[in-house]
Amino acid sequence: MDEGIKALHTDYIDLAMLYQVETKVFNQAVSRNIERFPDNFRFQLTKEEFDSLRSQIATSNGRGGRRYRPYMFTEQGIAMLSV
Repeated sequence: MDEGIKALHTDYIDLAMLYQVETKVFNQAVSRNIERFPDNFRFQLTKEEFDSLRSQIATSNGRGGRRYRPYMFTEQGIAMLSV
């Protein structure tokens, strides 16, 4: 992750819960408006960052867990969601 970017540990799942919508609906909304989220608003974790994050979080309950590296939002990206 670029050290110059202020990142929050906020991904699609956290934001979907915040906006009280299903994660699938949230993902679709972001995908349909992708031009509003340039790289400095939203970025995907590297494999190393994802592995580190996963090791810090309790393991899944046996139903699989997250299979893809999540996208994270910067402060500007989160602000853009509410516009």
